[in-house]
Amino acid sequence: MSEDVWSEQDTNPDAIEAALRGMLRERHAANQGLAPARVLNLIVIVDRSWKGEVANRLERVGRYHASRTILCAVEDRRETLDAVAVMTYDERAGIGVIRESVEIDMGPEHLGALATIVDPIVIAEIPTIVWSPHGHDEAVEALRGLIDVMLVDSDDAPDPAAALARAQEELGSAYVVDLAWLRTTPWRERLAASFDTPRRRAMLASLDGFRVRHHANSAASALLMAGWMSSRLHWDIRPLQAATGSELCGRAYTESPRYIDIGLEPFEQEVPGLAGVTVAWRAGCTLSLDRADGGLCAREYSPDRGEQTWLVLGASRGEGGILGEGVRQAHLRDPTYGPALRAAREFCPNAD
Repeated sequence: MSEDVWSEQDTNPDAIEAALRGMLRERHAANQGLAPARVLNLIVIVDRSWKGEVANRLERVGRYHASRTILCAVEDRRETLDAVAVMTYDERAGIGVIRESVEIDMGPEHLGALATIVDPIVIAEIPTIVWSPHGHDEAVEALRGLIDVMLVDSDDAPDPAAALARAQEELGSAYVVDLAWLRTTPWRERLAASFDTPRRRAMLASLDGFRVRHHANSAASALLMAGWMSSRLHWDIRPLQAATGSELCGRAYTESPRYIDIGLEPFEQEVPGLAGVTVAWRAGCTLSLDRADGGLCAREYSPDRGEQTWLVLGASRGEGGILGEGVRQAHLRDPTYGPALRAAREFCPNAD
């Protein structure tokens, strides 16, 4: 990959925009086989001390890079704007796409007027996604008129109930892509596939247990997983209650009437997200999916056939893949997230 780089201290938005136009004009004049990507803007607002880590995460999103990424790094006591603009491209194929990134170092006093800083730099008439992993609510509010998609991670917040409430609030003004929700995708896909045939689908009417094992800091993912099951199967939800340790337990009900035991259990693992899920149905039958090397380990037990075990290959995207999927989801619309989010909030202890 090749790069064209521009930088300036004590700069302004018009100078940054002019530099981008100038670099694009020069590069296109040198190679007319190159064209700028014009699909998605990504605005990221971070603490200056975490800029390098967030930039590294963005580098690992694979083929789902935004067309133009604007990284706003907030540093205490800074009063001026310093900026670096980079154009990245590959000339070896003859025809290629140019992607652009801008890093702007700014101070807290710039956040209230962030829209005036960013607006000249974003590419017009394409969707804009905003990600603010370190809070900076003032900046998000300032950008409200520019936001088409809000990227959040409900697992980042210390209070999962508050995080899910915030995601619900954001849904009122933008499409929300929640990384906590995307961490459940492999589990939802494999669980749905396990009950896809008509014979297996009939077993869903006799479910009597659902348990989720999750990283201690991924309670929001676990709640969303339980919310997805409940919303898809139309369970009548009751708030979960704290049990031993940090486990949450409770019941959901069907129209039969019949109840399903629900349990969300913290599990020790290095990576965020889920560690496993188990569904149980009549006559002591169970199906468990657990994280394993190379995919998910599936175990199914029934009294008449005993236990069967197999490996579901390639189930995990990893954290780099999760962020890349989050960027990709900016162009998609998942109709199951909203109902799952509402159900997850109902599962929260002391939910409204």
